[in-house]
Amino acid sequence: MSGMKLLIEQGPKQKRFVGFAPDWPGFERNGKTEHDLLEKLEAYLPRYTRVAARAGQEAPFLSQNHIEVIGRYPGNTSTDYWGVSHVPAACDKELPSAVEWERRLSLLAAAWAEFDMIAARVSSELQRGSRGGGRMRDEVIGHTWMTEVVQIAPKLGLDSKFPALLTPKGLASHRALLIDAFRRYHQAGKLMVGRSWTLPFLLRRAAYHVLDHAWEMEDKDLTPSELPGV
Repeated sequence: MSGMKLLIEQGPKQKRFVGFAPDWPGFERNGKTEHDLLEKLEAYLPRYTRVAARAGQEAPFLSQNHIEVIGRYPGNTSTDYWGVSHVPAACDKELPSAVEWERRLSLLAAAWAEFDMIAARVSSELQRGSRGGGRMRDEVIGHTWMTEVVQIAPKLGLDSKFPALLTPKGLASHRALLIDAFRRYHQAGKLMVGRSWTLPFLLRRAAYHVLDHAWEMEDKDLTPSELPGV
């Protein structure tokens, strides 16, 4: 059995350590220490297994019996502040094969499907923070879609409009256009999508963002548990 390759991005002040699996877009967590980070990743393995299964990749994902840190590299101040990968790693600076790219695109599509499933079953009101703050379900959904419209789509030459995403047909069309653009950019050999972001980095950033908010809704769900025999 092989290990899951993991890279760790370190903020300059080392307030946050961000770990991600380059072969599994969206499988990313952060921690205040490396130990904390690795514990979180272990805890989230079952959640990402659902995503891999949606993409028909459950078996290869589960065949990795341990997490193997293969490298560390410096992030930037946003890494420390947000706890999110903000700097492309060395592996993000080259385009993968066409077969590998299609595999990663299938995982992005699976991340969207997982988001939709969770959004459909959680309570409309989500658990608030200790000071009463926090977004409700529809606000999380809106934020996630808006980020794709203003941050992801433009880097792929798309002019998406947020209102179009408010219908099932419009949302499906938006996602199909994103997948098609990711594919066309790869086929054209375009690595850079902006001043510092690369195409592989953009894809894993898109997958991470949608799963991060899917799991946020899951964690804050107030739907009553169904107890056996009740």
